[in-house]
Order: sequence, then C-alpha cells, then structure tokens
Amino acid sequence: MIPIASPEVSEEEKRRVEAVLDSGMIADGPEVRTFEDEFAAFCGTEYGVASSNGTTALHTAFEALDIGEGDTVVTSPFSFVASANAIRLAGATPVFADINPDTFNLDPQAVEDIARERDIDAILAVHLYGLPANLEQLQDIADEHDLVLVEDAAQAHGAEYNGMKVGSFGDAACFSFYPTKNMTTGEGGMITTDRDDVAEKAASFANHGRSVDGGYEHIRVGQNYRMTSIAAVIGQVQLNRLPEYVETRRANAALLNRGLADSDLITPVEPNDCRHSYHQYTVRAGDRDKLAEHLEDAGVGTGVYYPTPIHKQPAYEDITCSAPVAEEVANDVLSLPVHPNLSTTDIETITQAVHEYEAQR
Repeated sequence: MIPIASPEVSEEEKRRVEAVLDSGMIADGPEVRTFEDEFAAFCGTEYGVASSNGTTALHTAFEALDIGEGDTVVTSPFSFVASANAIRLAGATPVFADINPDTFNLDPQAVEDIARERDIDAILAVHLYGLPANLEQLQDIADEHDLVLVEDAAQAHGAEYNGMKVGSFGDAACFSFYPTKNMTTGEGGMITTDRDDVAEKAASFANHGRSVDGGYEHIRVGQNYRMTSIAAVIGQVQLNRLPEYVETRRANAALLNRGLADSDLITPVEPNDCRHSYHQYTVRAGDRDKLAEHLEDAGVGTGVYYPTPIHKQPAYEDITCSAPVAEEVANDVLSLPVHPNLSTTDIETITQAVHEYEAQR
C-alpha cells in the first residue's frame, strides 16, 4: 500500500533525543529556546514561541493578541476543526466566510462582505493543504477595518507568498508539527511574530502565565502549553531538512500534475504569487468515494480533508453560515500521496490507477 503520509525520522533525530534524555533536561529546556530562534529565522520573523501542538499555538496567539470574550474572528469553514476550536477556547466567536473553489482558501470578497456587515475583530487565514491564502488582500481588509490578522500555517511549513515565507505576515502565525506535517516534532506547535508584546504574552501564557524573567511570579492566568526539549531537538533536525522535503513534495506534485493532465480530475492550482508546499495534493472528483475505493483496491492510500465543513459539525450547529462553495468542495475533494518518500514508480502507480478507473466507468 502506498500510504497517504509517511513521517520520516532518521538516526540523527534519535541520537539527539538520546542526548537530551542523558542530559536530564527533558522538559522546557535550552533546546526549546534554540528551536524557537531557528524556526523564527527560517520564517523571517523576530520571535518564535514554541507550544505543545498546533491548537495550543493558535489558542495562545489569540490570548496574546487579546482576542477573547465578546470578540469575533472570521475564518474558513473548510479546515480542520482546530482552527475554529482555538477561537472558542480563547472565548471569542468564529464567523465563517466562504472559500475560493480553486484555492480552497478564504475568499477575500466574502471576508470583506462580512466585515462590512458586522463588527469583526480578527481574521484567521488558513493556508489549506500548504497553499498560502491571499494574504495581500486579507491584509488590506485587516488594515481597512482595523482587524488583527493571524495566519493558520499548520499545513504550510516552507510555503511562500510574494517571495516571503508564510509565518511572516500579519500579527502572528501558528504552525503544527504533527507527524503527518511537512516537518514534525511528534507533537508540537510554534507561534511566529514580529511583535515583542505578542511574543512576551505568548511565552508567558504557554507557561502558566509566568513572568518571562522566570521564577514563581505569575502575571496572568495561563496554561501549561510548553514544548519539551525532546520535541525541540527533533524539530531542529527536521527544520534543517524542511527545504529538501518541500522541494521533493513539489517535484512529486509536478509529476502528478503531468500524469493526471488528461484525466477528469481537477488538480491543484498554484497562483503566480504563491509557492505551494504541498502538505496535501488535493484533487476534485465528482465521484470521489468510488475513485477512493478503486485506488484503495489498487494499493493507493487516499484521504478526505475534510468531508464535513466546520459549520456543519454538531459542535458548531448554533452558528448561522452561508458557505455553499465550502459545502460543494467537501463533497468531492480527495488527497493523493505526495510525501517525500514516494518513488517515481509509486507516482506512476497512482496516476495509472486513476486512468484505469476512468477507463472502466
């Protein structure tokens, strides 16, 4: 079976973890501070604040930006539920704007319409599947309406918008290091920002509200969202390999594009101002479920991200939302393997299986 994801952990990560275990500094030690600095430098920001996972990174960012009770945040209904959950964890209310059917990301016009209709405090721009959202237009909307702009870059490590790494736009950005992401720490997250006030509040909130000077002075109510040194050293090694991982994903996506060019599938787009990092290679197929079944029989793993828009989830049934595009694409998106461990034979198997399916319909 060709898996939809294939996390890669080398002997170097294992050696680094063993060294941390031998040191006895296995919790929030100096390796975390080093990883924060290195990841911020990679994104081109002044600060990085590590956390225990991508969801806690988002929650922490909202707390650090003073987005909470009584505030509203516009975001995408077509994302993993963590995007909206983090808004609610901070005490704010998510408002869903529809998406662009080609990019699967927030439609700036839909965001603008909502911002003109009601009071909004922030925008959470999700870079779905590794493709940056339209940050220029979303930043313009944020500036016009005096809104906070946060990037949900959980799936977009190494992606670029107008030649700049995602994670360097807006007031803050958040990443996840879950095992299937473009780089991993096992579990973990990161906030990047150029604002020293946001970095200070985030570091404090993620450490039980402690003063960043240390000790037992707690200046705010916080959470235990700390990253471990074990995770951080894995992240340091993975970060060094991230550019190679992204290039391989992009090369695999190019091969898939060529192999599927004459198929009936709608393959991913890459706008001129974006550099896709291909966390997922997601196509649209009118008979998605039957195709997925055929691919499974042919030894090709697939995934559906996501079959139910967030506003259709039971936990969010109290929110009124008009998002027909999100509802439509949720019915026909299918992700195919694109990870760095694919061989050219694997890619040929994937594309051949698609063509075989279409030939027998």
